[in-house]
Amino acid sequence: MSTPTKETISGLLDTVVAEGGSDLHISAGSPPIIRVSGALVPLLQKDVLTPSDTEAILKLMLPAERWDGFLKEQSVDFSHEHTDKNRFRVNGFRSGNNIAIAMRLIPKEIRSFAALNLPPVLEVFTQRQQGFFLVVGPVGQGKSTTLAAMIDRINETRAEHIVTIEDPIEYLFEQKKSLIHQREVHIDTPDFHQALNAAFREDVDVIMVGEMRNYETISSAVTAAETGHLVLSTLHTNNAAQTIDRIIDMFPSTQQDQVRVQLAGSLAGIFSQRLVPRIAGGLVPAYELLINNSAISNLIREARTHEIGTVVQTSSQDGMIDMDRSLAELVRRGEVTVEDAYERASDQKTFERYL
Repeated sequence: MSTPTKETISGLLDTVVAEGGSDLHISAGSPPIIRVSGALVPLLQKDVLTPSDTEAILKLMLPAERWDGFLKEQSVDFSHEHTDKNRFRVNGFRSGNNIAIAMRLIPKEIRSFAALNLPPVLEVFTQRQQGFFLVVGPVGQGKSTTLAAMIDRINETRAEHIVTIEDPIEYLFEQKKSLIHQREVHIDTPDFHQALNAAFREDVDVIMVGEMRNYETISSAVTAAETGHLVLSTLHTNNAAQTIDRIIDMFPSTQQDQVRVQLAGSLAGIFSQRLVPRIAGGLVPAYELLINNSAISNLIREARTHEIGTVVQTSSQDGMIDMDRSLAELVRRGEVTVEDAYERASDQKTFERYL
């Protein structure tokens, strides 16, 4: 490849958008690679990238004042403005002493629950005045997009002060009924924990935390939820029960009983999602929804989280949704194949019974 320019980068990002892709990977020793409908596709018409190419591309995108930080930490997260309609979340990192880059497409349009094929019951949580609500799932399963849809719904329907704390900022919100301040870690605040603590002095109603990374952040978030705020965030966990265990395990053993009590009282719900290849093309979400009621609250308090999955399965009349039932419904509607759904089932025997 000739020396990369800003036009080079723009052309690659145009390709991601034109092909309906979600990600772009820049790595020495291969051509650029995009992800489309979950599959990696090499751009074979492009030259193989060299180590100097990947370094040059990162330098062209990364704000100059953050280059020294990247050299020290060996990785960096930031956002890159592409067009009026699209921006990208970027992670630059070292691999084999070379620089690699992963870029995730963030459309500027924030889509509704219906457009994202999400259950209407999520609307209920956007109308709560306080509580702790988590959107969970592995990397790349649409957590940020779901969270953005929830924040925008609040923005459309309520006059609230919303503060988001992100690393980096992904979706840009246009103020509607609500006042919105978006704070980016490393630029507007040193870290999530400090920004959360500062939010208590900012007359805030709704707090969105991009990711729960340590127990200090979770502790502040739970406290905020207990003291009259609605807190929404994400975790990289697989289901509701694992999420609760992960939160509690982050704390020192001497604090875990107290955290169980706090979580039992402040948790509003946990929404776990997976993106499944659609037969007609693209991706469609399958999901689990836990709603914190007296039964769930008791299980959390009594450290019986292994029983939570059963309660979710048997509480559909209360609005709860279990992953296997959601996957089976997608199969029955002809949206996804049995094989793709089976691979993502929490319990394959349970999934088979739902079919």
